[in-house]
Amino acid sequence: MEDIELQTRDGAMDAKLFQPEGRGPWPAVILLTDAMGIRPAFEHMAQRLADGGYVVLLPNVFYREGRAASLDLNGTFADEAFRKRIYALIATLTPERLRDDGAAQLDFLSRLPQVRGPKVGVAGYCMSGSIAVRLAADFPDTIAAAVSNHGGRLATESPDSAHLRVGDVRGELVFGHADQDSSMPADAILRLETALKNAGVRHQSRLRVGARHGYAVDGSATYDKDAAEQHWRELFDVFGRTLST
Repeated sequence: MEDIELQTRDGAMDAKLFQPEGRGPWPAVILLTDAMGIRPAFEHMAQRLADGGYVVLLPNVFYREGRAASLDLNGTFADEAFRKRIYALIATLTPERLRDDGAAQLDFLSRLPQVRGPKVGVAGYCMSGSIAVRLAADFPDTIAAAVSNHGGRLATESPDSAHLRVGDVRGELVFGHADQDSSMPADAILRLETALKNAGVRHQSRLRVGARHGYAVDGSATYDKDAAEQHWRELFDVFGRTLST
């Protein structure tokens, strides 16, 4: 693991870079955290991907508010003050800012000699599931696959809802939904599925029965080992197929 910085339009984004043993080159994956940011659970996830043969970029998506180590995002959503703070942070991630940050991340990866391009994969969790979809839509010639697990608010009535962008995607989209997830209830899943089918985009969707929001992230109160391992199999399958050349 290497601590790095990359330049964006709004300043320096701190991030961590993981890579396999050896000389490479290897395909690249952007791993996006949930709302609680970079922490050991996501570092372990990034390392698992790297051990599987990928260069992995783990960015601090909230870098405008401070470096990952100084943000102190420990807490529980049962605490109203903590909940309001997290929602305020998420609100800073406008589609325009996410597009700028995605461009910076992809440019950084494209200049690494150990990266075998030009295609890149992206994986998002909880609030970053929608970010992964937006990256695939904003950079359709580069993002070969975007994976969202227990992504929240992927299909809302907002005019900038992520599901309205799936028609711009040329890569493959993979969704893992929890059937007990208030941030992505059955009607929202149906709205997303309708948009995907109407757009004709390549996609897979899995509904994990009995799983709750946060099932894929070890250390989460709702971590589900069986569902998490299913998600890992899907990750390696789609990235193995789409990033193999």
